[in-house]
Amino acid sequence: MSNHCTIGGIIPPMLTPFDAQDRIDEKAHRAEVRYLVDIVGVHGLAVCGSTGEGQTLSVEETRDLTAWTTEEVRSRIPVITGIITNSTKSAIERGQAVADLGVAALQITPPHYLFRPSDEAMLRHFATVYEKTGIPVIIYNVVPWSYLSPALLARILREVDGVIGIKQSASDVKTLADLLLLQKEGLIPQDKRILAAVDALLYSCFTLGAHGAISGILAGAPEWSVALWNAVQKGDHVQALELHHQLLRFYNAFYADNRPANLKTALKLQGRDAGLPRPPMPPSTPEQVEKLRQVVETMGCPLATVGR
Repeated sequence: MSNHCTIGGIIPPMLTPFDAQDRIDEKAHRAEVRYLVDIVGVHGLAVCGSTGEGQTLSVEETRDLTAWTTEEVRSRIPVITGIITNSTKSAIERGQAVADLGVAALQITPPHYLFRPSDEAMLRHFATVYEKTGIPVIIYNVVPWSYLSPALLARILREVDGVIGIKQSASDVKTLADLLLLQKEGLIPQDKRILAAVDALLYSCFTLGAHGAISGILAGAPEWSVALWNAVQKGDHVQALELHHQLLRFYNAFYADNRPANLKTALKLQGRDAGLPRPPMPPSTPEQVEKLRQVVETMGCPLATVGR
């Protein structure tokens, strides 16, 4: 999966299923990979991102999750490994740990504790990780106090061949729109990927022309997300708007500081095992469970309309 232009569509950032002893449940993870690929028909998978509590994972756990995923995927769709860390050295270590596993890209947050690097240092950070790992990089633009402007992102995408795309998050559709406009105007190379991570407004992002999404809501409602993507690609905006409304209700039910825990609750309500959150993240409160139950029960299941 070396051609990064194959990265697009619906790419769920997988939840990491921890058990009661705080270990990763390999069986549950592999089962969810098979469900997402074989039943739902997602277009890619991401592991070790913020939805997967990647900031809590060791290098060994990062490698294990990536290996289990690539083994189940069997090169049918791209697999992306997330890196959430604060030094170039640490990012390189994590990237090198998965370098032999056939991942399509590394999804890397900017260094963000506690001070923001300068623009030049930020560019060198991503360039060096690519040089030392040989794995293409997708910048995960999410940290408010370590934010990369559209102009800086465009510069990095032009000057660093190994940076192949941006995952634009932080509820910022304006920056996503600016990046797509810069690409249209030739200031971002046409083969670079502009991906959305604005959970509540993916319909808008897809309509604007985003190449796909890596967003927490995709992990909790993958069937609806694939259906939304397909509807927009077909130009069926009546169906797309209805799916948007369903997904927005779901988003409003799970969005909280413990949203990975709430997404795990949502999967459990759908009959799939997503395990426990890793402490100190608290599990869903009884009120959150009930709110999620009400939404999940009213959403139905669009698998019959998902297609491929």
